[in-house]
Amino acid sequence: MSNPRDSLYDLRMFLTTDYACSYLPDRRARNLVADPAVTDNPLYTQLAELGFRRSGEHVYRPHCRGCTACRSLRVLVERFQPNRSQQRLWNRNRDLQVRVLPAEFDGEHFELFARYIGTRHAGGGMDPASPENYWSFVTSRWCSTWLYEFRLDRALLAVAVVDRMDEGLSAVYTFFDPLHKARGLGTYAILWQIAEARRLGLPWVYLGYWIEQCGKMAYKARFNPHEIFVPERWGWMTMDGFVAQME
Repeated sequence: MSNPRDSLYDLRMFLTTDYACSYLPDRRARNLVADPAVTDNPLYTQLAELGFRRSGEHVYRPHCRGCTACRSLRVLVERFQPNRSQQRLWNRNRDLQVRVLPAEFDGEHFELFARYIGTRHAGGGMDPASPENYWSFVTSRWCSTWLYEFRLDRALLAVAVVDRMDEGLSAVYTFFDPLHKARGLGTYAILWQIAEARRLGLPWVYLGYWIEQCGKMAYKARFNPHEIFVPERWGWMTMDGFVAQME
């Protein structure tokens, strides 16, 4: 029987040119990108296990010169226990209704995305938002992507873009109404995805890249227990902040 990873040996990879890092000042970044012509959901699962992530049609991993600050982080669903703050936030949002929808363009979703980007990421690469850049960012032709919609009565408060892989869910992106900041909707969306992965019998929820020196990514490390991907293997993050390598 052939090894299911054999396809990786023949997979072409492309290296982007350097660009300004979005997370650490005065740094340059670049990405290793899998050949989009052959990428599909099974391959995506294999690449996620090697620290890759999806953005639009592309599956990539940071490959920066002299820097390995970006670490892929995933939460072990069956052992996850919310901390007190997360439990309070979960209870605070019990009045929300959640629907899981197929990835289809929705004008109301786009309007919320545009408000979120204009408020939270003004002047960034996605601002001003357009229907074209929004849709090309959140979806792909080959991926099993779902939209988790969070409403209070009829009001749309948040949308989480979620990929379903063979071994877990990937939290691609969450955008929410900036007027409801006190609800902690970004954190609540992750808590909901962990609960959904448990219901589906999936072992992992992938939260994308975590950078220890970047304050706006600190929330990811609060979902415990979690693993981070250090060079070519996953390892547990202990309470002391050290990585306990798995055998």
